[in-house]
Amino acid sequence: MLDLGNRVSIYQPEQTGLEFPYEPHFDSVDEERRHRKERLVAACRAFAAEGFDYGFAGHLTIRDPERPELYWTNPMCIHFDKVKMSNLILVDHEGTVIEGTHAVNRAGFVLHANVHEAHPDIIAMCHAHTTYGTAWCATGRPIDPVTQDACAFFEDHVVIGDQAGAVAVENHAGSDVAVAFKGVKAALHQNHGLLTASRHSIDSAAFWFIALERCCQQQLALAATGIDPIRIPEDRARYSREHVGSDYIGWLHFQTIWNQLAQDAPDMFD
Repeated sequence: MLDLGNRVSIYQPEQTGLEFPYEPHFDSVDEERRHRKERLVAACRAFAAEGFDYGFAGHLTIRDPERPELYWTNPMCIHFDKVKMSNLILVDHEGTVIEGTHAVNRAGFVLHANVHEAHPDIIAMCHAHTTYGTAWCATGRPIDPVTQDACAFFEDHVVIGDQAGAVAVENHAGSDVAVAFKGVKAALHQNHGLLTASRHSIDSAAFWFIALERCCQQQLALAATGIDPIRIPEDRARYSREHVGSDYIGWLHFQTIWNQLAQDAPDMFD
């Protein structure tokens, strides 16, 4: 687990005996694998609830804890709302399905495999063709620090202009994305859409994707007013990101989504 340091202590209760979502610890690799797969399915269901589906586009991945050169991902042509434990597929960096009966999304394989292979520290990644994210990416502009939510991405995302708008089925397109993900959690792929990555969990990658889509919606709404928004000063934006933009905070936010899904969508464990 990550060393959380003192920066997140304000989000943990000082009193003992209170219910609070502490990070899990595992007694076996099988237990950790099941946990990662469950959270991957929940992330897919969360994307469905947010309306992030677009045909067969969109892919979420998490490394296998025992074989980190392989990753679990959602099956091709299965709606996010129908992803469950039993139809996940395990894929290698060559695009070969190692476990499962469904095909893999070729575009997903190219983007995710290159990022996972180039960055051994990245364990999870998300991409979908969303309405606001795709629209904002067409501007070729980063997210401005105009709200506390936006500050979570301050100096922690990049705009990728190379291969903009091209379908990512060639390996070099994935390589371009992989280079861009050094040391950041999110990317705006110009004329394409949003991508997030996590060195911590699929929970974090999924929540920051949802948050980034909201930021793009806010940016578009502000742009439509024609009024220049007030930017948060860099030092305050950086301070905010350090306290509300970490992988741990993304994980913590996602627990709210997890608790709802675990209660309302038990079929995801089938």
